[in-house]
Amino acid sequence: MSRLFCVSLAAIAFTAALVTSCGGNPPPRPTPRAEPYRPSGGATQTPARVAAIPPTPPPKIAGESAIVVDVVSGRVLYAKNADIPRAVASTQKIITALCVLDAGNIDKAVTIEASDGACEPTKLDLKAGERYARRELLKVLMVKSANDVARALARDVGGNQESFAALMNRKCSSLGMRNSSFRNPHGLTEPGQYSTARDMAIAARAAYRSPLLRSYSATKSFTFRFNDGHTRQLENTNKVLKTLPYCDGLKTGTTNASGRCLVSSGSLNGRSVIVVVLKSNTPNIWSDSTKLLRWALERPATGA
Repeated sequence: MSRLFCVSLAAIAFTAALVTSCGGNPPPRPTPRAEPYRPSGGATQTPARVAAIPPTPPPKIAGESAIVVDVVSGRVLYAKNADIPRAVASTQKIITALCVLDAGNIDKAVTIEASDGACEPTKLDLKAGERYARRELLKVLMVKSANDVARALARDVGGNQESFAALMNRKCSSLGMRNSSFRNPHGLTEPGQYSTARDMAIAARAAYRSPLLRSYSATKSFTFRFNDGHTRQLENTNKVLKTLPYCDGLKTGTTNASGRCLVSSGSLNGRSVIVVVLKSNTPNIWSDSTKLLRWALERPATGA
């Protein structure tokens, strides 16, 4: 090899190095390893074929809209009118909770104001001047679905109800919920407020990834202590938590406009799913959700 040729090769290499260091294409970085899936128990494991669609036909349900989504992959296992906009009642408190978490400072004290109680029907009956940590109120929100608690959190985080609703809608946009519009933090009926089964499943997957929200939504009951020392036992509004052992959340909702709604979650045999049922009725909402959870999860961990 001639001395001139060697010098030319060295010059080319030096020029390439200069281009890279001055903004050219850098060498590819190693692809980061995905974090392992952690089920509600906290143990690391690799779920078996989590996105497989069950081989048996889905059950018939009374709910007018529904969807079943694999938590890990996001794959839709079943859908019924999943993109029809409708009122979703208190299930939208999932978005309220996510916005409170986004604000941070979860132990910040919230001072209750008289205006927080301007709502019906489900309330904790907090009194003006009382102070509770955001964390305490968030647990009540997910377990008992108190509307005055939703208003207190919204005011504390957003400044007022309207500004907080804007936060909710921005959160929806960031999650990819493309067919939702919220006007308040609690889900009582308002014109122009709606979502879909598909969008609520997206919100539920985000909430399920939060250990705090997952823990709260799986709480069957707990004792809430008021500032004056008296206590109240709060029972979770999600009845499936007490009838299906592997159900571990998430949120109920009921108004005249929405009918009976339930966003539920369950984990079994290395799989976790979200089930959303909207516009069902009192005799069927629990059985609708139970049937879909059992259909999605009660099969072997491998080979299905």
